[in-house]
Amino acid sequence: MFARKRRKAYAPDDAAPPGRLCDAPDCTEAGQYRAPRDRSLREFHWFCLDHVRAYNASWDFYKGMGPDEIEACLRADTSWQRPTWPLGRVGSSGRFDPEILRDPLGVLGAEAPTPRRQPPESAVPPELRAALDLLGLKWPLDSVELRARYKDLAKQHHPDATGGDKQAEERLKDINRAYSLLRHRLAKQPATAG
Repeated sequence: MFARKRRKAYAPDDAAPPGRLCDAPDCTEAGQYRAPRDRSLREFHWFCLDHVRAYNASWDFYKGMGPDEIEACLRADTSWQRPTWPLGRVGSSGRFDPEILRDPLGVLGAEAPTPRRQPPESAVPPELRAALDLLGLKWPLDSVELRARYKDLAKQHHPDATGGDKQAEERLKDINRAYSLLRHRLAKQPATAG
């Protein structure tokens, strides 16, 4: 792909050629300062210092636009003229794809702390087994793995992402309870040297 060349607001190569006169009527000064002709910001007048100050003081970017057009322009500017979607609707599909947020190399995550030693699976109490099954995790477990899985499931079952589905909302409540139980259990375990 070719990179687009961006125009700078003012660059030395944009300077008026020597001997160019001010674009103001009846002015004999050199036109050294540029000012936009219209909202496109692609064509410019060249003025002397006094006339560019007067032009800038009276220039209105929104002149000739209605209230709806101004509002649309301001809203587009808040996202740098890029399209945006509400949480849960990405693109035209209307469904949130958790695969977009996957980080298989761990580049976006924080540096993982040293793992704790945990008892074998047979030493896990039954209430933790149910929570582990609900979250789709296996024992032994570390807090980084637990948190990553919880975040994935919370994004997947959040009411904003599911359009207010009641079953997904109930599942999210169960996921929150399971996460809380496992998080408290991991916090109580003493770290052993490994």
